[in-house]
Amino acid sequence: MQTGSLWCGERCVVPHVARTSFFWERMIGLLGRRALPAGHGLLIVPCGAVHTLGMRFAIDLVFLDGAGHVLCCVAGVKPGRFCVHGGHRARQTLEVQAGWLDLATLEGARLEWRTATPR
Repeated sequence: MQTGSLWCGERCVVPHVARTSFFWERMIGLLGRRALPAGHGLLIVPCGAVHTLGMRFAIDLVFLDGAGHVLCCVAGVKPGRFCVHGGHRARQTLEVQAGWLDLATLEGARLEWRTATPR
């Protein structure tokens, strides 16, 4: 997985993001993790719908189009949900810890992926 961050203009929205690069990374997602720390997220590309079967914690979802525009946000998706769909235009999905991100500030915004700078 690639690591980086998501920005809205000059404001860092999610500082620690892993972005899927391969099919199996998308399939595994957050399965097997006990929690997702505040400030961390998983950006699944391509992805327009998710499930939380087998997960141990609730997540918030941010569905984006191919250009990074926020289409919709879904708060507090509990484990064991079969499918949450972001609409026909959704191409990317951001998963973050439930309640950590102020989803209301993201509606209609454009998020930009920035790759982590190598040290």
